[in-house]
Amino acid sequence: MSKREAIFPEGRHALYEEHGYSAAVRSGELLFVSGQVGSRTDGTPEPDFEQQVRLAFSNLIAVLKAAGATLDDVIDVTTFHTDPKAQFDSVLKVKGEFFGKAPYPAWTAVGINWLSGFDFEIKVIARIP
Repeated sequence: MSKREAIFPEGRHALYEEHGYSAAVRSGELLFVSGQVGSRTDGTPEPDFEQQVRLAFSNLIAVLKAAGATLDDVIDVTTFHTDPKAQFDSVLKVKGEFFGKAPYPAWTAVGINWLSGFDFEIKVIARIP
């Protein structure tokens, strides 16, 4: 079994303790980041959808930073959407702010019906430099 290391960002939000999971797990050169949502530090959702997506990306960046990585190290992205048709333009806009230049990571978008009170979630796999 390979050695695994749990990663948490500074000032981690309440959801990690509340639901009992790690923000990310490092295994060798790979970093597996748990789904990041647009939660405030107390674990509540940001009510404005576009800001919720932006906050999810900011939370992702904090987790990557805690592991010594950046968005440039991300190789695979999976996003989850509660109303893809209505939300996709906003998601693409915000995604473009964070992943603005090629080469882009692989990306899979999944429509779902529940995200524990949130409307967007992003999880990634990154290679640690």
